[in-house]
Amino acid sequence: MDRHDLSDEEWKRLEPLLPRNPGRGGRWADHRRTINGVFWRTRTGCPWRDLPEQYGKWQTIYKRHRRWSRDGTWATVLDGLRAGCDEAEGKDWTVSADSTIARAHQHAAGAPHEPAKDDPARDRPAGAASNHKNPVKNREGLGRSRGGLTTKIHLVADRRCRPVTRLTSPGQHGDSPRFIPLMESLRIPRRGRGRPRKRPGRAMGDKAYSSKVNRAYLRRHGIQAVIPIKEDQKANRLKRGSAGGRPPNFDAEWYKKRNTVERCFNKLRQFRAVATRFDKRERIYQGTIDVASIKIWLRDPVRRSRT
Repeated sequence: MDRHDLSDEEWKRLEPLLPRNPGRGGRWADHRRTINGVFWRTRTGCPWRDLPEQYGKWQTIYKRHRRWSRDGTWATVLDGLRAGCDEAEGKDWTVSADSTIARAHQHAAGAPHEPAKDDPARDRPAGAASNHKNPVKNREGLGRSRGGLTTKIHLVADRRCRPVTRLTSPGQHGDSPRFIPLMESLRIPRRGRGRPRKRPGRAMGDKAYSSKVNRAYLRRHGIQAVIPIKEDQKANRLKRGSAGGRPPNFDAEWYKKRNTVERCFNKLRQFRAVATRFDKRERIYQGTIDVASIKIWLRDPVRRSRT
């Protein structure tokens, strides 16, 4: 067994969450061997064609990863592993939000453009130029900067440094506009009956998330904000005098624990296919992030209560 392969204990937790073989048509290749191949590639960042022969045909492993990334199977498996992760903290369940930049390899560029159904570019003749009246969207989450092609990973992590939810965007996009969509994507299934939990008790973030819109969203949903205030926002409030209102509450002691999301990024970056993006399609790269997150949750699973 390779050091990146699933142990018997990890496989025991993962197997019930995997889709079954279809009743009609040919049977799938062995789940455990194929998934080990996906884990090996995610950890090493090697080209798919260079996968060791012990995992089977590389085409089978790649197609399995691509299919499960597109249909959301990896995300569903991840939801199963995260189920009930908030129960230990109860109403005080705390999460941290932040983002990181992943450099995109030159092989990640050049994917054929696939306009969305509501994209005006779908009806544009081939070769037609884009402008502000006829924009081109859905550029696979790749952004250009002085450093080259980049993708930004927006992440929410719990206090055990485990990824809870993620979004991706082009590298030059800001953090604050993605905060509300990131919190809206938060969804922790119950281990029994009941609706998934979508609201933590406390949300932490750095100064990049300090905006009236984000604070109003957290206040409206009963989530305590642990976000420091920007210096220019302090100055503007003081300049307005009594019309500036009261400054928002800020718990400096809780903010010291915000490094959990930074440590979670450190765990994800141990997987080289996450630290450097090689996938052309954004959806496939999101599946690669989910595979790395699955490995993290298998190493640090949700503990069942003894009651």
